[in-house]
Amino acid sequence: MSARPSKKPVRAALLGLAVALPASLALAGTGQATPAPSAPASAPAPAPTVAIRHADAAAPGLDEPHKKDIAMRLVSSAENSSLDWRAQFTYIEDIKDGRGYTAGIIGFCSGTGDMLELVEHYTQRKPGNPLAPFLPALRKANGTASHAGLGKPFEDAWHKAAQDKAFQDAQESERDRVYFDPAVKQAKDDGLRALGQFAYYDASVMHGPGSGKNSFGGIRKAALAKAKPPAQGGDEKTYLNAFLDARKKAMRGEEAHNDTSRVDTAQRVFLDSGNLDLVPPLKWKVYGDSYQINE
Repeated sequence: MSARPSKKPVRAALLGLAVALPASLALAGTGQATPAPSAPASAPAPAPTVAIRHADAAAPGLDEPHKKDIAMRLVSSAENSSLDWRAQFTYIEDIKDGRGYTAGIIGFCSGTGDMLELVEHYTQRKPGNPLAPFLPALRKANGTASHAGLGKPFEDAWHKAAQDKAFQDAQESERDRVYFDPAVKQAKDDGLRALGQFAYYDASVMHGPGSGKNSFGGIRKAALAKAKPPAQGGDEKTYLNAFLDARKKAMRGEEAHNDTSRVDTAQRVFLDSGNLDLVPPLKWKVYGDSYQINE
């Protein structure tokens, strides 16, 4: 993941290991300490138990198709200054951030490994595609900002491939494998509803799903040091505020992230209003631009 020149922030971390999306349903609870029943006078009273709160199974999670589309539009407002996330399959440019080319629906980068994995995945699905001849150059460019063996022929090939439904599907598949599915799984394990699931996903897209200090794993670790998530008996809103605070600190750790409006005037707006299930209508701002999703 990388950033567009004028508005999009830069992902600092390289890719982490992907985790498959779980099929399990979460449990609902109160999130409050519940005293045990009184014991006979002759027996010691048992220790109190805590009712663990997990993601509410009655409300759709972020992996429900309509909620997922909302998530894609929310991310696209920050990444592309547009709600039309499907228009980004063809996007490719070098934004001079040291990560080579940035391209596609979530900014796959030639310098960070996810673009290489995407093209390898596409070529497995469809050998002989327009991008397949550039695989040797992409392998050499990985970890650098180099255009060697790429350049305009590669850009033209990307535009051509982006018209192919198989390449569009490959972009969505890699987005889910590397970013969306692991983030939503972790959020559900932490007992978070759709807003918390989105906060995790958006952080993973921007910062990378690794465990470094300014990666998603490091941000979550910092939040856990301040508050307990619902799955550990904590209050959901308190925990999400701690997560967003940690996210802002990580954003400010890199120059390109110093505009934190995608947290301040978007996710925090939903949280402050108590919209933990991301129910439309949704109104927010990113980088001063206003957006709205009505249904």
